[in-house]
Amino acid sequence: MNRFDGRVAIVTGGASGIGAAIVRRLASEGARVAVADLDAEQAGTVAKDVDGAAVRIDVADIASVRAGFAEIEGELGPIDLLVNNAGADRFAFFVDTEPADWDFVLGVNLRGTMACTHAVLAGMQARRSGTIVNISSEAGRGGTIAGASYAAAKAGIIGFTKAIALESARYGIRCNAVAPGPVETPLLNNAAAAAGSLGAKLKQGMIDATVLGRCGTPEEVAAAVAFIASDEASYLTGQTLAVSGGLSMW
Repeated sequence: MNRFDGRVAIVTGGASGIGAAIVRRLASEGARVAVADLDAEQAGTVAKDVDGAAVRIDVADIASVRAGFAEIEGELGPIDLLVNNAGADRFAFFVDTEPADWDFVLGVNLRGTMACTHAVLAGMQARRSGTIVNISSEAGRGGTIAGASYAAAKAGIIGFTKAIALESARYGIRCNAVAPGPVETPLLNNAAAAAGSLGAKLKQGMIDATVLGRCGTPEEVAAAVAFIASDEASYLTGQTLAVSGGLSMW
């Protein structure tokens, strides 16, 4: 029996990178998966590959989140599993950023995670079941160069994860986070490209800081998400699992 038979999952930022890998992993284990992304065309392509659903959602816009989640529930039914994966960064040293940059990064990463969780949590509590997995980052645990707003947002996700786990345990709902290290994704590679040789050096520095000495793959992160979301992890809540090649060990 597949671990997610009969369950409905929604993955934000599911059109590419880690999100698309999570979509495919959950679908391969029996879930009916909705792909939520700003890129509606690519979301549709990924959803078609897994016989799922697609919806265009801007996680930084609460009206978009509420409308999109209502659409998915109308099509697939109540959401059993939420993976808050949507993320974005504006790669720059903090002194070179402006408040609009902070608002954008915090809006997508942290506020987006909060908005999507808010959209499903009342229903999960009423049904007394549900699982939430938030994609944080090692940047939120140990900081990062040229990504202060991103690190702040990802640290916020870790704190938010703990708070939701504490509030919702009595309803049978679990909430955990995954903190990837350097992973071969468009986000990482675009950040490196944006700063030229400096970006390339920073990316290589992250890789060199891992014990395993390499980038991870989206599929490796997806495997961790699938475990945390499954009943095999039924005694796990409020935790942050680093999937980072030993970048940090605490």
